[in-house]
Amino acid sequence: MQNRKLRIGIVVGEVSGDTLGAKLIRSFREQGIDAEFEGIGGPQMIEEGFNSYYPMDILSVMGIVEVLKDIKSLFAVRDGLVDAWSKKPVDVFIGIDAPDFNLRLSKAIKQKQLPIKTVQYVSPSVWAWRQGRVHGIKASIDLVLCLFPFEKSFFKQWNVPAAFVGHPLASQLPLDNSLTNAKLELNLDPKQKYIALLPGSRRGEIEKLGPLVLDAAKLVAEKFPNYQFLIPAINDARKQQIEALIAEYPDALKSKIHLMDNTSTESKIGRQVMNAADIIALASGTATLEAMLLHRPMVTFYKLNWLTYRIVKLLVKIQYYSLPNIIAGKKVITELIQKDATPEKLAYEIELLMNGETSQIQVMQHMTMHKKLLSGNSEDPVQAILQLLK
Repeated sequence: MQNRKLRIGIVVGEVSGDTLGAKLIRSFREQGIDAEFEGIGGPQMIEEGFNSYYPMDILSVMGIVEVLKDIKSLFAVRDGLVDAWSKKPVDVFIGIDAPDFNLRLSKAIKQKQLPIKTVQYVSPSVWAWRQGRVHGIKASIDLVLCLFPFEKSFFKQWNVPAAFVGHPLASQLPLDNSLTNAKLELNLDPKQKYIALLPGSRRGEIEKLGPLVLDAAKLVAEKFPNYQFLIPAINDARKQQIEALIAEYPDALKSKIHLMDNTSTESKIGRQVMNAADIIALASGTATLEAMLLHRPMVTFYKLNWLTYRIVKLLVKIQYYSLPNIIAGKKVITELIQKDATPEKLAYEIELLMNGETSQIQVMQHMTMHKKLLSGNSEDPVQAILQLLK
């Protein structure tokens, strides 16, 4: 295996996966592993020399019902990858997050009996909902790389090979994190109070959740005119979409909103904006973990298609939706889900976090969980993958 160049297939579906993928590619190189990488990646991975057959956005579909509209094109992408790897197999396929697509791709690889090892990097939330998926994972995945220690324990119960590799952000982001420095990094006034609004990074999320955060911002601005708002735009398409939404609001609100452009291939503007904010209001997802590791007070929200939500409610096995609450095993941050996700309730929760004592209690809990994630005995993902190939 060491005498020839390794061929590694990777598929990611959104910015957080692109960040993990780029870090993984760099880790292989730093460890002197001669490898080439192909599949579906974002700008950060492409910057590292990754060969992407399709644009990453093609997989950026949210919800169960919503996916049905794009099912034909998603199947075509899956079949295209399987066809390419049937003709010239990679040594290992690594699906990073995007479990609905990547687990189906791994299944197709196994059904075709291709000589390809399969890895799922970032465990699907089988411990939370649709636990029956664990049987499919066991049949089609050779190794699961888990970000959290409780995930490895879950897979051990089902005899699924898993390694706890830790979350790279836990070690990347410092425990001592200056809010003033973060504001200066974005050329913001360090004395100004800012509220970060993050309705999500996908087109569908901004469509559904953008009006919610802007309506809430309008209510907050009317009551607390000294606060200003930060909204990140990860690319030009999302920027134009957000600008079109903002255009419908009064000038009094527009003057308080700073739409922050992404200026690096790392697509880290979302993290920079959260870091520079006194309070964060964000869509539930992986960004809640980032906000937690930045130690900023936050409230999270989400709204799905009503039918998707009904289905999810039947399948969910846990009490909480956001990672900070799941990791803590208790309510640390407020979750406004579905009918609770209203501008009035969101504005109210933002107002509660303006209280120094309330926000400080939350920040201390974030610090505790950050330390918890750092203390685990994690393995190196590159070595775990190489061990599988042996």
